[in-house]
Amino acid sequence: MVKTDAKLASGGKAAKFDLATYLQQRKLMVEEALDNSLSITRVETIYQAMRYSLLAGGKRLRPILCLATCELTGGTVDMAMPTACALEMIHTMSLVHDDLPAMDNDDYRRGKLTNHKVYGEDIAILTGDGLLAYAFEYVAVHTKDVAPELLVEIMALLGRTVGAEGLVGGQVLDLESEGKQDITADQLTSIHRKKTGTLLEAAVVSGAILTGAPQEERARLSAYASQIGLAFQIVDDILDITATGEELGKTAGKDILAQKATYPSLWGLEKSKTQAAELVDGAIARLAPYGEKGEPLRAIARFITNRKY
Repeated sequence: MVKTDAKLASGGKAAKFDLATYLQQRKLMVEEALDNSLSITRVETIYQAMRYSLLAGGKRLRPILCLATCELTGGTVDMAMPTACALEMIHTMSLVHDDLPAMDNDDYRRGKLTNHKVYGEDIAILTGDGLLAYAFEYVAVHTKDVAPELLVEIMALLGRTVGAEGLVGGQVLDLESEGKQDITADQLTSIHRKKTGTLLEAAVVSGAILTGAPQEERARLSAYASQIGLAFQIVDDILDITATGEELGKTAGKDILAQKATYPSLWGLEKSKTQAAELVDGAIARLAPYGEKGEPLRAIARFITNRKY
């Protein structure tokens, strides 16, 4: 259990910020919202497939980051929840498509059979398409108490995050790098900033956009997110080597089998751990202006490198 000190507003007494409780409470809120966001209607197969992957579990880190940043910058959970759900829909789409035989060819995700193993490759492709389209619809229809011009910014941010400068571009670069022996650390970082980092960054920045936070504040939070996003990927690369399939909820050792460049393959395990820790320290430093209010984001940053090696 990760706990950090924070002072209570009344009396100046010290209290413990309990990250485990915070994450569990927020996860339950997100899970309920996701469950309510998508019901099974006329074309039953596609809705069943969409719900199968969307409700398959996971840390829900991206929606939680969106909620936390919105609150940090003066907003509420209610105004951020539609965007938080949309981020998880987009993330789930990327996982469903990543798992396809034409991509990473994985049979398990979050400890369950992948979408295409249950519903077939054709339905899995359409499942991702359906989740992506619905993410934008859900933000537009269900967001309340947010100025229309800010909502347009959210939609544009989500579009950039998914497109050729984000998830799609990162996946292309990742596929093109397989089997190559001359990938540099800079090239690998470029891949992961697009494939993994852009969605984490969107999760953080979207919370600030919803409240109309000034550009300087958005830039500060974007820098925080960029650093934790890269640290997250480095730790993922480490866990692919050190963790079991049961611990990961997916096939372990896939990167080695696919001959993918990873940070441990370039730097070794110890340097990779050091680099991840330095990135997290840098991210935490970005939050200094927020004082105690920034503790949830600080604790989440620490959580990234506290995942089991």
